Amino acid sequence: MQKNRKIVTTGTFDGVHRGHCKVLDFMKERGDELGLAPVVVTFDRHPLEVIAPERAPKLLMSPDDRDAALSALGVKVVRLCFDESLRCLTAAEWLRRMRQADVEVVVVGYDNTFGCDGRSLGLEDYFRLGREENVAVEEAPVVQGVSSTLVREALAGGRVEEAARMLGRPHTVTGAVVHGRHLGRELGFPTANVDHDIRMILPASGVYAAEVAMPDGTLRNAVVNVGTRPTVSNGNDISLEAHIPAFRGDLYGKDVSVRFIRRIRDERKFGSADELRGAIRADIEALRKIQ
Repeated sequence: MQKNRKIVTTGTFDGVHRGHCKVLDFMKERGDELGLAPVVVTFDRHPLEVIAPERAPKLLMSPDDRDAALSALGVKVVRLCFDESLRCLTAAEWLRRMRQADVEVVVVGYDNTFGCDGRSLGLEDYFRLGREENVAVEEAPVVQGVSSTLVREALAGGRVEEAARMLGRPHTVTGAVVHGRHLGRELGFPTANVDHDIRMILPASGVYAAEVAMPDGTLRNAVVNVGTRPTVSNGNDISLEAHIPAFRGDLYGKDVSVRFIRRIRDERKFGSADELRGAIRADIEALRKIQ
C-alpha cells in the first residue's frame, strides 16, 4: 500500500455511534480492497456553531474524546478548523482539495453532505462531481434509526437505554470532581460533584443508575442525580452528582467518567430532609436491583 493514497469520509462524527461505525467499517474494507489508507476528516467544532450558532446542538462527545474513539477503530483522524473559509467551499472545491491530497475515494453516508451547496445536492450529484474532479464517490451502507440527532433526542427525554443502543455503549460524561456545598455528606450520602463541560449534553433531569469510571480505572456503581436539586437549592444551575455506595476515598481534583445505565425516577422536590433521605435509600436499593 502506498501510504499517501487515501480513502476518506468526512463528517462531525459526534458520538461515534453505530451508524458511524458502519460507515467506517465499509471505508476500511474498501481501503483494504483498493490499497488505500482510511482517513476520517472531521472538525474542531460542530459546523452549526459557525453556520447557525443558534441551532448548534450540545455535543455527545468532546472533540478529543471523539478523535480518540475514531483512532481506536483503526483510522487516521484529521481534524480541521471549521471556519468561514471552510464553510464557503463548494462540494466541487472540496473534492478538488481531496484529490490534491491524494484522496482517490470519498465515502458518504445516507445523510452526509459536504460543501456549502451540499444541502441542494443529491447522491447522484456527488457521483457526477466526483467524476468531474477525478475522485470516486461511494455510498456506505446505513444503520436505520440511528443518528446523532436521535441520540440527543433520547437523552433529552431521559431515555438513556435507548441512547446506549444507538451509541453501542452507555452515554458518558467526563469531568473533574469539585467541591460543592457538601449537602450530600450532611444527609449521610456523600456525592462526587462532577464539573462537566457545558458544551456536552446531559440526560434529562432525574435520578439514574450509573457506573463511574474511577481515576484508577475501576468501575463503581453509583446513583447519579442530574438537575437543580430543588429540595436543597433554589437555583437553576444544572449539576451532576454521583453517590458511590460504600466509597470513602478522596476524588477532589480528579477526573471521573459517568456512564448512564438506566433512569430510576424524575427529580422532585421533597418536603423535608428525612423524606429526601428516604428517597435516596430507595434509589440505592433500585441500583442494587439493576446491578
